[in-house]
Amino acid sequence: MSMRARVRAGDPEAFRGLFDEHARAVYNHGFRLTGDWSVAEDVVSLTFLEAWRLRGRVDAGAEGSLRPWLLGIATNVARNVRRAARRYEGALVRLPPQRSEPDIAEEIVSRLDDQERIARVRGALAALRAPEREVLALCVFAGLDYREAAEALDVSVGTVRSRLSRARTRLSRLVAANMITPPRECREPPAGHGQVKADRTIAVRFAQENTP
Repeated sequence: MSMRARVRAGDPEAFRGLFDEHARAVYNHGFRLTGDWSVAEDVVSLTFLEAWRLRGRVDAGAEGSLRPWLLGIATNVARNVRRAARRYEGALVRLPPQRSEPDIAEEIVSRLDDQERIARVRGALAALRAPEREVLALCVFAGLDYREAAEALDVSVGTVRSRLSRARTRLSRLVAANMITPPRECREPPAGHGQVKADRTIAVRFAQENTP
C-alpha cells in the first residue's frame, strides 16, 4: 500500500513516517511566516493534527510527495495563528499598563549566528501582502515548483505565477528605494532547536488514539 493510501486510511505508522520526513520543512515554513520559533513549534503540532483530520482528502491514487499538502495546511494554520495573535495583542492593549518584562524571544534571536540573515528575510516577507508572502515562502524558500505551490494553496498555477511576480516586483521596488535589504541565502534555524520531537509524539499519539 502506498504512503498516500496509508495516510488516507489513518495508519499511525504512516503518520509517524510523514512526521519524520516533513516536520522540519513544516517548522521552517511556519517560522518564515510567523517569525517566531515558539509559534513555529505550535504550527508543526497543529499542522499534523489538522492533517490527521483532513486525511480523507488525500488522493490515494496520485503520485508525488505529500509535502505540498502539508505545507498548504501549515500555511492555513499560520494564518489562523496570526489572527489569534492579533486578537490577543488587541486585548492586551486594552489592559492597564504593567511593568515591562524582558522579551525572551528577542534574547534567543540575539544569540543566533545568522541573526542578520533572518532579520533580512523577515523584513522582506513583512513588506509583502499575505498571499504574496505565502507564495514567496513556498516557491523561493521551501523550493516548491508552481504546481506544488498551487496544490499547497489550493489555487491555480496561474495565480501562483501572478502572486510570485507581484512579490518580486514589490521587493525590487523596495530594494531600489532602499526601504529593505534584499534577502540573501537564508540559513534555517539550527537543527534540533525547539520541540519538534515532542510534537511528533503528540501527533502520532493523537492518530493512535483515534484509530478504530
